[in-house]
Amino acid sequence: MIVFRLGRIRTPQGPGMVLLLPFIDSFQRVDLRTRAFNVPPCKLASKDGAVLSVGADVQFRIWDPVLSVMTVKDLNTATRMTAQNAMTKALLKRPLREIQMEKLKISDQLLLEINDVTRAWGLEVDRMELAVEAVLQPPQDSPAGPGLDSPLQQLALYFLRGGMSSVAGATLHPGPDKETPEKDTLEMVNEVELPAHHGVGPSSKQPMAEGLLTALQPYLSEALVNQVGACYQFNVILPSGTQNTYFLDLTSGQGRVGCGVPDGIPDVVAEMAEADLRALLCRELWPLGAYMSGRLKVKGDLSVAMKLEAVLRALK
Repeated sequence: MIVFRLGRIRTPQGPGMVLLLPFIDSFQRVDLRTRAFNVPPCKLASKDGAVLSVGADVQFRIWDPVLSVMTVKDLNTATRMTAQNAMTKALLKRPLREIQMEKLKISDQLLLEINDVTRAWGLEVDRMELAVEAVLQPPQDSPAGPGLDSPLQQLALYFLRGGMSSVAGATLHPGPDKETPEKDTLEMVNEVELPAHHGVGPSSKQPMAEGLLTALQPYLSEALVNQVGACYQFNVILPSGTQNTYFLDLTSGQGRVGCGVPDGIPDVVAEMAEADLRALLCRELWPLGAYMSGRLKVKGDLSVAMKLEAVLRALK
């Protein structure tokens, strides 16, 4: 029992018999037992575009009755809103597959985040468990397996390939483009020589991108990884009607580029024709204009796909 004498709080009283002065003392009872509530299922959109209904079960207890009375007027409502907001923010950053496979890990992280807020209220959450009620809409860019094409990676690779083909045999000067606001956006190499056995002309038997994969690696740097921080997969449609897949991984280290699909799930999958890719690399077409005109198809986060403009500005 928390007793107020003439408006001033006293030392917590009880349990047991407590003597109160009429008209002078007022009191409020505080239950120190563990209590529980559930966060009602709400509709959320995951990182990969899936719409799901998710709720949670929460158990908490009051460890400081004075703080619970003095700091928050409605403790139950405040705790429920804190749990729901933390759950929403955490799930928006994760794809559906991770939410389904790592519910326990996510619940533990949410427990720590909620306790960081509620400890100042004299309250501690003992247990939180996520409950995925239903998947209302499948992911927009969900891969069917390891052989999924990664259009975004292909797009970045073709872009780089086009930029390289326009300056093949020329000397590249280090330093970022003047249009780039960052001081150290991308590190350049003094000279890049393409392997002689890889063709880069229209009569070449092999696709142009394959001969440039090795030459693209020196362009990648930690500065570009820090600026972009995403993994792209590109599905490029050749004039013959075939489709090649490439990836550009700018999530760790100095970045990595190669043929095929990336090791993990790409953030963006992009698809476009080779002619449109060449226009993009020559700066005759920009990612936003290509997307709005339908020449660039994007699966995933559109804002991440538009970061390709930073790559175009950084590369010479």
